[in-house]
Amino acid sequence: MSVVVTAAEAGVLKITLNRPEVRNAINVQLVDGLQAALRILDADSELRVGVLTGAGGNFCSGMDLKSFAAGEWPFTDGKGPLIDLLARPARKPLIAAVEGYAVAGGLELALACDLVVAGSECQVGIPEVKRAIVAAGGALFRLPRRIPYHVAMEMALTGDLIGADRAYELGLINRVVESGTALANALVLGDTIARNGPLAVVASKEILIAAQNWTEGEAWERQRELAAPALTSSDAREGAKAFTQQREPMWRSR
Repeated sequence: MSVVVTAAEAGVLKITLNRPEVRNAINVQLVDGLQAALRILDADSELRVGVLTGAGGNFCSGMDLKSFAAGEWPFTDGKGPLIDLLARPARKPLIAAVEGYAVAGGLELALACDLVVAGSECQVGIPEVKRAIVAAGGALFRLPRRIPYHVAMEMALTGDLIGADRAYELGLINRVVESGTALANALVLGDTIARNGPLAVVASKEILIAAQNWTEGEAWERQRELAAPALTSSDAREGAKAFTQQREPMWRSR
């Protein structure tokens, strides 16, 4: 049985972490499967957006501690396949559909996504310090960019979890939905994105991420470079024609 299962429909690739017996804990096989799924997402021109979810009512409980205790772990000294995955997840948009627990590396997977839809009973956090481990998968610098510094510091130092409503108030989650419906709602959101011009969507994501490190002085020039291929594409002309002709556009990704 595959530990990562994919299914594509109408431009959306559903990616399911499939280790429900351990709350989809991360081991080497899961990292390898997830990397392969994201390569499919980026390589297939028919796919426009990915939705990442977990089987069995949980998103991901983070590192597989039994595997770690046995000497297996998909990164060493801050390097390795898991870090590569979290640092560069996908060029195309990726939505996390979160139910149950998204903790430790599981929250870091969600932070590596572009949007988060969460069931109302989910719990998120970085409890690594409770096991004398450091949250080295991006949470310690991504969290304070997205929520208030002191809240991020409290989560990191106490290891305590927060619920969906609190995470939404802080801006960590895009949408809180009825428990058990996160995937369905994430797929609807994915379909909305998939209907848009693919080149423009990818460029918009790239600019938003890169702009965090730009100065005001360089932002306009860098934005022009990244936006130009989409703005001068045949898709852009098709979008304008479809609008004036009151019909749905037919994108060709060029």
